[in-house]
Amino acid sequence: MKVHDALNEQIGNEFYAAYLYLAMVAYFEERHLEGFAHWMRMQNAEEIAHAMKLFDHLADIGGTVVLQAIDQPPADFSSPLDVMQRSLAHEQHVTKKIHELYALAVEEQDYATQVLLQWFVTEQVEEEKSVGDIVGRLKLVGDSPEALLLMDRELASRTPE
Repeated sequence: MKVHDALNEQIGNEFYAAYLYLAMVAYFEERHLEGFAHWMRMQNAEEIAHAMKLFDHLADIGGTVVLQAIDQPPADFSSPLDVMQRSLAHEQHVTKKIHELYALAVEEQDYATQVLLQWFVTEQVEEEKSVGDIVGRLKLVGDSPEALLLMDRELASRTPE
């Protein structure tokens, strides 16, 4: 079934996102930006939860979960702004994939999957806004280490949703 195959693909996409965010954690930790690292750890955990939400849904509707290989994420970031811009680009990519999956569920008249994906559509709006706000603030910070450290302290206060 097309929707089942697409759900399996999206499970892989979500696990890749978790892996990508873990690579970003490593970048921030190497630079002693523990607040940014904490924020990315929270992103990592969210992406794993998203993958499991899709995993459980596919199992619940009688589909077969087929886990896919996960590509190696990049590790060559040039700055905190670069990391966050890549994070935003990735979230925009995920949004596109969710929208395509939703359109397929509509085409296939898979109402249960449409309901699940409505949650993901809303979640992606929040994800893009959150990362986009950080990108915007990093652009304001520019080359100021003091402002970067203030942002780092603020990002350290993020709590699970």
